[in-house]
This record gives sequence, C-alpha cells and structure tokens, in this order.
Amino acid sequence: METKKLGFLILGISVMLGLVMFSFISSLGAQGNAMNCNPTQECQQLNSVLGISHIAVGFLAFIFALGFYLLFFNKDQGDVLKRYYDEKLEKNVENKNNDKFSLLLRPLDENERKVLTAIKEQDGITQSTLKYRADLSKAKISQILTDFERKNLIARKAKGKTYSVFLTNNF
Repeated sequence: METKKLGFLILGISVMLGLVMFSFISSLGAQGNAMNCNPTQECQQLNSVLGISHIAVGFLAFIFALGFYLLFFNKDQGDVLKRYYDEKLEKNVENKNNDKFSLLLRPLDENERKVLTAIKEQDGITQSTLKYRADLSKAKISQILTDFERKNLIARKAKGKTYSVFLTNNF
C-alpha cells in the first residue's frame, strides 16, 4: 500500500476514534457533574477512568501525527528505490572511470604517475603548480607533459606565462 493511502487511512481512523473518545470523555464529565462528585467510591472510579482516557487521547494524538507524517512527509518506496538505483549507477560509472585510470597508471614510472594523478585531482592545474605538487623540476614536468600530449592524454592551454593542463575526455 502506498504511504499516502496509508496516511489517509490512519488519519481517518484517528479522527473517528477521536470523536468517540471525546464524546466518551464529555459523557464522563457530565456524569461527574450529575453526581456532584464527593470523595466516594463511584467518584474515584470516574476519576480513574478519566485519567486513563487522557492517556488514550495522547495515544490517539500519536496515531494522528503518524498519519499526518505518512501523508505529507514520507517518500514512497518507489522514490527511495529510484534514488538508490541512481546512486548505485553513478557509483558504478565512477568506479569504471577509476578502473580505467588505474589501468593507465600501471605502465608509467613514478614521476609520470605523480604528474597524471595531480592533473586528475585538480583539472586545469598550471604547470608551475604541478611542479610543486609533483616535486619535480620545471624541465622534467615539461618533458612529461609533452610526452602525455603526444599520447593524447592531456591538453595544455596558455595561461599567462605558463600553461593550464587538462585531462582529455578519455577518462
């Protein structure tokens, strides 16, 4: 059963029970007034029934709030499942891209791995920043980037006196 239908059902039941409870409480109050309650045995029983009825009203309010929640705030099971499958699909795409990237890193030497990983972490990184992140000389960075550019792994764009480095759409 959908949660909205369940919410309507619970709200309807709680309203009907509420009407019955309040009519019962008002009849008990009228009975107490008619008896001009003094501390007698009958009046004590009436007061205890009234005390229990107040607990029942609290329980009824809880049921009403649950119905209200199911009606207006709770998402359908279909929405939750759809969001779960969308997140799972997105995660699988990310894992596929990461697997492709890790396969690419395998044949590279340590310096090339540092450079390519830094570029992936910060797309559009400048060569001067890359020099500090990879802890390599300017000449070595330039040599590695030229090699990557020939292999169509990166693209460089002029940015002032240096270049911004981007990964190509291969991963």
